Amino acid sequence: MITIVDYKAGNLASVQKAFTHLGCVTEITSDPEVVRRASRVVLPGVGNFSATRALAESGVREAIARAIARGVPFLGICVGMQWLFEGSEEAAGVIGLGAFGGACARFPSAVKAPHVGWNTVRRTADSRLLRGMSPEFFVYYTHSYRAPAAEGTVGCTEYGGEFAAVVERDNVFGVQFHPEKSGEAGLCLLRNFLQC
Repeated sequence: MITIVDYKAGNLASVQKAFTHLGCVTEITSDPEVVRRASRVVLPGVGNFSATRALAESGVREAIARAIARGVPFLGICVGMQWLFEGSEEAAGVIGLGAFGGACARFPSAVKAPHVGWNTVRRTADSRLLRGMSPEFFVYYTHSYRAPAAEGTVGCTEYGGEFAAVVERDNVFGVQFHPEKSGEAGLCLLRNFLQC
């Protein structure tokens, strides 16, 4: 069972559809008790980082932290990945989970934001999430803020400088792009998550 967290940040249906395509049973929830008992948790998101404030207000943040602590595989997608960091310039004062060091920042003014469309991910370290995938592959992005390529980064993308595209530590994974919109590469990544 894949538990997909609903914190009113959208993009739930396409993520659910991708997992259904892979033969998974999914459940969309905002109930902390359901999250606490989950066997796998996915936190997708589109839009402003401030939406993650709802995770703390609803008790889901604590439920996610407890699930991670007991070894449940967790995948953050787009804003869901950014939430794994300490915070974001996009919403000062909204605290991320802090599973990875650093804060997300806006793209420099030298490039157009949002960064929308297909771009290359370059693998930078061994990764269970990227197992069997080529060293470079194309995925679909739509975001205006980016996470630093710091400890735990296993894949990077270049756009106005290098940023973290894929992060991984123990049972915690994050991707800045949308695997559910990234064709076979995205489905391969989701299959790998199911085996982590």
